[in-house]
Amino acid sequence: MKSSIATIGLFLSSILYVVMGFAFAEEKTNSRIDLVKTSTWFIAGPVNETQETINAIRKEKGIVRVTAKESPIGEIELNVMITESDSNDGAPTNLSQNSKFVSITYKSNQLIKLQAREGNAEGTGCVHGGSHPRVDLPVSEKFTTIKIPWTNFRQDGNPNGKLLNIHNLCKFNFVNYNPSSEAVLEIKSVIIE
Repeated sequence: MKSSIATIGLFLSSILYVVMGFAFAEEKTNSRIDLVKTSTWFIAGPVNETQETINAIRKEKGIVRVTAKESPIGEIELNVMITESDSNDGAPTNLSQNSKFVSITYKSNQLIKLQAREGNAEGTGCVHGGSHPRVDLPVSEKFTTIKIPWTNFRQDGNPNGKLLNIHNLCKFNFVNYNPSSEAVLEIKSVIIE
């Protein structure tokens, strides 16, 4: 009888250990993710760099850098999935309720609109379109770190716009809607906290 109770106790302890281990591991995956270090970046628009060049420099030097072509026509969109993907699409990420902001270290000589693109209503995909609450990244001629609370991300940048749903977050789009020939954006870190 004593050995049965000991066996049951050991079994329940093992289950509790495994469950707690998974809970702690899940929490860690949602804290201090630096997308410059962990994720492939994608580019669209009139820039000098290719996706391959951007990611090779990112891996070698730890920086994402894009420069506009001479007399650019159209917007520049630099984007990165929250959960690493080999394509510019994938499943949305469910950030922890404890996640409060994103911290970005960057410099840019033009205004950048930072869009936080949400997934579809079903929470299964990140199709282009949909909801993309945004904030402004102001011009900064030298590297600066800005902490942006999730509550600042509103649809179309409107203070009364729909609030970002961090439990259905696909990617960040760094958009320069009106690039000039000398437009440069450099990003050292994008950390989700």
